[in-house]
Amino acid sequence: MSKVLEQKQQVVSEVAAKLKESKSTVVVDYRGLNVAQVTELRKQLREAGIEYKVYKNTLVRRATAEAGFSGLDEHLVGPTAIAFGAEDVIAPAKVLNEFAKKNEALEIKTGIIEGNIASAAEVKALAELPSRDGLLSMLANVLQAPVRGFAIATKAVAEQKEEQGA
Repeated sequence: MSKVLEQKQQVVSEVAAKLKESKSTVVVDYRGLNVAQVTELRKQLREAGIEYKVYKNTLVRRATAEAGFSGLDEHLVGPTAIAFGAEDVIAPAKVLNEFAKKNEALEIKTGIIEGNIASAAEVKALAELPSRDGLLSMLANVLQAPVRGFAIATKAVAEQKEEQGA
């Protein structure tokens, strides 16, 4: 077997493994971005702990077949880059969506969210969700509200009793 073929098979296996292991994957079309914009995008993704790579579409199609995500194949046309989020489900969608808002040239094509193929609209909707920390703080506020209300009511009753007793 030739060395080139071995390298291609290795890339296919690598992409298939990443597709299976990632909590979320976002496929984008980066056509029209200049070097400075791509560099900035890569920097933002790296800071968020997201792996961003450009692969040949034919190799990705083989990897999607191997990983069981053949539904992505119709979106693998033209310049395609893939962002793999290994830890945070929302991070790849959030970073790419924010970047796409500022740079019209970046187009979100599709994605995989926790093993399910998602449309571009679903990826954008995911990006609009608050982060995990934001959701936890919202939950804490909701849980705190009844206790806070009870404390205010108790204080008001105590002050009223004090005024009556004085």
